[in-house]
Amino acid sequence: MSAGDVVTAVLLPAGAVFSVLGALGLLRFPDLLSRLHAATKPQTIGLLLILAGVAPQAGSVSAATPLILVGFFQLLTAPVTAQTVGGAAYRAGVIRHDLLTVDETDQRS
Repeated sequence: MSAGDVVTAVLLPAGAVFSVLGALGLLRFPDLLSRLHAATKPQTIGLLLILAGVAPQAGSVSAATPLILVGFFQLLTAPVTAQTVGGAAYRAGVIRHDLLTVDETDQRS
């Protein structure tokens, strides 16, 4: 068993666990903002761990390059999308203010 196999054997299950926990959070959390958190943070970390686990098995740098691009675009798009959806939901008034610990954008006070 090579070092690449060990890295793959550790990172793939870790990425799968992060992804499953993110999916469970998406089902279990009570409001939109916490569900957005569950949809972006653990899912992104899970995907990056899976990509990092697959990279040693790619065989060459040119075969692993698409994995780097996928990871980069995931890091670029997921937080921006979550921020946009969260801001739109806040402006539409569909979030639960009683669940917010700090609301720095509250215009009601």
